[in-house]
Amino acid sequence: MNCEKCQELIHDLIDGALSRSDELLLNTHLQECLDCENVRQDLSSILTYCQTHRGEYEAPANPQAMWLRIRNVVEAEHPAPQIARTRSFLNGFFGRSWELSFPQLAAFTAAVVLCVSLITVVGLRRWGTGPLETTRQFEASNVNDRVWQRQQVINYWNQRIELNKVRWSAEMRATFDRNLQVIDQAVSQSLNELNRNPHDEISEQMLNESLNDKLALLKEFSDL
Repeated sequence: MNCEKCQELIHDLIDGALSRSDELLLNTHLQECLDCENVRQDLSSILTYCQTHRGEYEAPANPQAMWLRIRNVVEAEHPAPQIARTRSFLNGFFGRSWELSFPQLAAFTAAVVLCVSLITVVGLRRWGTGPLETTRQFEASNVNDRVWQRQQVINYWNQRIELNKVRWSAEMRATFDRNLQVIDQAVSQSLNELNRNPHDEISEQMLNESLNDKLALLKEFSDL
């Protein structure tokens, strides 16, 4: 079985609609092909997260456009050959009719956007008489808007970390928490600087580097 055929059958495996013979062939291939096994784990994690958090968030106004932006960010983090092998499968996967509707699948990714919108509305009502303060509120929101897509990808890898933490030793967990705390402090400091001065290019560069470090750390530990 080649990778293309395998990835066409993975969604049937997750959906429980795969025949016994195809399941045996698929499992044999997954044991030999790390790329296909990673695809199966990723999709299982996404589906599990959506089922766990089903109904917690309202659907965004344009979930299809939002998912397209998020998927572009996810694909940008993978090597080009893997993208070529999985693109047709992912298109078929998200175009299928699942028990979870497409808006529900995309809804959890809108949490940060909704929070930022609420903060902006509250700020506008509170300082509606001060044009300068209103401008500052918009600038602070724009800072959050610039990083929210990256945060969605980080949130996804965080979910994978939580699933794997039960297998970690106490020493490994302490190492991960210590490194994550250092990176989170750097992210927080950069965000604070950008909230004070949204046009600070140095702080924005430091923020991007810190987010890249955090994503790399999560990916490294997600397979342990």
